[in-house]
Amino acid sequence: MSVVRGNRYSRGTKPIMTVRAFEHAGRVIVPEILGSARNGAMLKNLRDLTRINRWFGGHRTLGTVLDGIVGCNEEFSLLDVGAGSGDMGESILARYPRTHVFSLDRRPSHIRGAPGSRVVANAFQLPFRRGAFDFVLCSLLLHEFADEEAVELLARLHRVARRALVVLELHRHPLAYHFLPATRWVFGWGSVTVHDGPVSVQAAFQPHELERLARRAGLTDVAVQRHPPWFRLSMVARH
Repeated sequence: MSVVRGNRYSRGTKPIMTVRAFEHAGRVIVPEILGSARNGAMLKNLRDLTRINRWFGGHRTLGTVLDGIVGCNEEFSLLDVGAGSGDMGESILARYPRTHVFSLDRRPSHIRGAPGSRVVANAFQLPFRRGAFDFVLCSLLLHEFADEEAVELLARLHRVARRALVVLELHRHPLAYHFLPATRWVFGWGSVTVHDGPVSVQAAFQPHELERLARRAGLTDVAVQRHPPWFRLSMVARH
């Protein structure tokens, strides 16, 4: 069950918890500030997220997952939901050049430079018919929602995927929680990134939690996998 309460791990409290305590504390959902950030801070955050995905396992995890379900020369369509800057879509195109990528986000400014066809829409109100795409990708979006909303979102996304829904998420862990603040001065992360990174981790999942949400959404053929050392989770829900 999601726990929506204040940030118990924020600056000013004791920052260290054991792995077991952190994992069993449950999800803590606190609003991220990206949605209200000014344009310069927003763009800086999107650039940071691209670097994080490139250097710290986002693109590699996605490639590993897709390699298990498609061939390198295969032609397929993919809807990237919550695409942001579109860096995940770009990594797919680099690996699978025959892919038809559709980048969807509710903020037009986020996907201005995203690859493929760009769609501005709410993920809960997708303007597509059932089975419109071979694959639907949902990367680092699900943790923003409480459990009931996450279940609804999974069901809606799965409905428009013809072959499989692919979910990439963070693994809730204290090292992942502290990573961005601890490395801010090394990598020059922006203020939105340093705030929203830990917030995202404390709202993220353990593998059994992600699988349970998928089952509640009516998804039956579900495989959840950890991807160390990146503190990433993947879930593939096939049709």
